[in-house]
Amino acid sequence: MFLQRLRFSPAVGALSKASRAFSASPSRLNDAEAPDNPDFFSIVETYVDRASSMIEENLLDHVPISIRTEEEKLEHIRGVMRVVRPVNHLLKITFPVRRDDGSMEVLEAYRAQHSQHRRPCKGGIRYDEAVDADEVTALASLMTYKCAIVDVPFGGAKAGVKIDPKKYSVGELERITRRFAMEMAKKSFLGPGIDVPAPDMGTGEREMSWIADTYSMSLGHGDINAHACITGKPISQGGIHGRVSATGRGMYHALDYFLNDAYYLSRIELTPGFKDKTFIVQGFGNVGLHVCRYLHRQGARLIGVIEKDVSLSSPSGIHPRELEEYKIEHGTLKGFPMAEETDENLLVAQCDILVPAAGEKQITRHNAAQIKAKIILEGANGPTTPAADKILIENNRLVIPDIFANAGGVTVSYFEWLKNISHVSFGRLLFKYEKESNYHLLESVQQSLEAKFGRSGGPIPISPSTEFQKRIAGASEKDIVNSGLEYTMERSAKHIMSRAHLYNLGLDLRTAAFCSALEKIYITYRDAGLTFS
Repeated sequence: MFLQRLRFSPAVGALSKASRAFSASPSRLNDAEAPDNPDFFSIVETYVDRASSMIEENLLDHVPISIRTEEEKLEHIRGVMRVVRPVNHLLKITFPVRRDDGSMEVLEAYRAQHSQHRRPCKGGIRYDEAVDADEVTALASLMTYKCAIVDVPFGGAKAGVKIDPKKYSVGELERITRRFAMEMAKKSFLGPGIDVPAPDMGTGEREMSWIADTYSMSLGHGDINAHACITGKPISQGGIHGRVSATGRGMYHALDYFLNDAYYLSRIELTPGFKDKTFIVQGFGNVGLHVCRYLHRQGARLIGVIEKDVSLSSPSGIHPRELEEYKIEHGTLKGFPMAEETDENLLVAQCDILVPAAGEKQITRHNAAQIKAKIILEGANGPTTPAADKILIENNRLVIPDIFANAGGVTVSYFEWLKNISHVSFGRLLFKYEKESNYHLLESVQQSLEAKFGRSGGPIPISPSTEFQKRIAGASEKDIVNSGLEYTMERSAKHIMSRAHLYNLGLDLRTAAFCSALEKIYITYRDAGLTFS
């Protein structure tokens, strides 16, 4: 087995005062925008550079009072930003797996930990043939900023195994997953207080259950919190209700907030609400499916779906449930009878909302100007390059960025982790008490009315409203999770909007989101300091 473990050190040297301008780090911006296929990590760095230059002046009032001069304060801020940028650890592993036919195959896998400013680290595990060091480091860094935006106290991480899971049997996938779990655990890249992975592309509840079992039966055998080493598990293994649909549901809440904001709707000339809005989704996996469901329930119309092997179009609308059932039965969307297969590039087709939920770098400088959707709701990580982002903003397109839009998954993963370390389901301790309290409340109202008006005409009946009747039994775990997710997305959206207004960013919500994240991360480093530095 080949093992490589790298430590990335912060860059040395101060940034110039010119970096306080919006045009910060022009060389990095130009390098990232010029190539047709820029490195994923350089894309993230571009956004971080842009935001960090904007927040300096605002952070001057938050520097420790022991630092006196403005020059020293700026250097302190820039020093923390230099600490934030690099990936702290990158684990590269090659390990063998025995195939069902007895042959041996050597696989390549990675786990990146971007930041430990909050612990444990958090980020998904994907199985995909395109996995490489650049991808996992970029995704790990995005997780750091994503967690900060939604106030989830984790550092960012990401993992990937370089395989196409469709080419392996269930038994082979189990052997791969358990071996990878052991390799991560041995190198302290897995554990409830160290590093907590989750599902991602090509993985799901099944793989997470295998990892939890492997860890609890090996290095975590004496740890009562062992099953908190990973999230996205089945309910029977400590999972939480609402986790499977969390990313799609969070995207719906993110979109809902901006679809009801007069300022942004006036900028893009769109009417409020979901009713009769048309949308196109790229990628009909877990994220794409659930965002389709929630938008459809609110009255929006799915008119196009883009998959690797087929694109479907239907101006009258496609029902997500029918599409899901067809895919489960046939394993593909090809041949779906309720829509027309098309060779048209649906990314640039006419619609109100475009949902890229497939892979990174789908919207580039080559197609951004052609996009007709007025809102781009990013379900995938990194679907838009910096050059394309600039074009979309110039064309008055509202991009709801990935680091906020798809943060529902990590938010509910946080809830699952809390459930695992507290060893009790949300709502269990209060469920019966709340139900009885609500009935006592109704009885108290009835008694008060009868005491005031008498009972000459018989008892005064008190009937709960339809909505109260639904809640009278108290909040279930799913109710609590959904409520917490909605609150988190709403609060985060408000903070992003406040940054956009503070820095006069207009429609540039991505920079506003990174500003929000970096401000919070700076405060964490300011208060905690640096260990052994």
